[in-house]
Amino acid sequence: MTIRHDGLTVDWLGYATLRFAGERDVVYVDPGRYGVLTGEWEPHVDGIGHPPSSDYRAGDGDVVCVTHVHHYDPDGIERVASDDATIVAYEGIDERVGDRDLPPISSLGYEVVEVGMKSQVTVDDVPIWSTPAYNEPDGPHTLPDGTPYHPEGFGCGFMIALDGTRVFYPGDSDVLPGHRTLDVSLLCPPIGPRATMDRHEAAALAATVEPDLVLPVHYNTFSNLEADSREFAADVAEAGVPVVLDEQ
Repeated sequence: MTIRHDGLTVDWLGYATLRFAGERDVVYVDPGRYGVLTGEWEPHVDGIGHPPSSDYRAGDGDVVCVTHVHHYDPDGIERVASDDATIVAYEGIDERVGDRDLPPISSLGYEVVEVGMKSQVTVDDVPIWSTPAYNEPDGPHTLPDGTPYHPEGFGCGFMIALDGTRVFYPGDSDVLPGHRTLDVSLLCPPIGPRATMDRHEAAALAATVEPDLVLPVHYNTFSNLEADSREFAADVAEAGVPVVLDEQ
């Protein structure tokens, strides 16, 4: 799915993979995982879901942002990154790759800039802010024992100002108090109901933040991420906020 928004070209390539292209720079967020860029993922059936790209290997990314180890895909990074790309990665990914049998992100041959939950960096004249991203203990997005899928300190979201247009992907997170105060033009919330904010929570966030446009992501990849995106769009539109969907 490709859209134009406020001078940017925006692609949702499936699952959590986003591409933002301005006049000079191209920024990716969470590229790859589960065959999104290889055409190996079979999307959710019943007429909904975002089809995977077929052997996507653009190699045009100036900046590649990685929110946490669940979305760290070395092959995905290599498919989207240019030779001199910079990776902006949440701190601590390398300490967690052993459990997932992945090479350290520092070994991929790119410059790596680590960020915490509240950091600000500028890469290729592109300002990037990291934001907290986690599930509340004993909240609605936890394991049966109340343990968060994503505990505080496990990952982050990213707000990116590309050619002066602010885009925000919250990452794998509940809606958090700090999200409601952000000034963004394009909001890309996850709306799968399991390990992130669901469509109701994301719609309420959109109504509060009042961006110029909402593009929901991270849904209908698997059965446990099924979400009624049309109902989400209706809720967002009722608040007077434009929304765009990729429906097959």
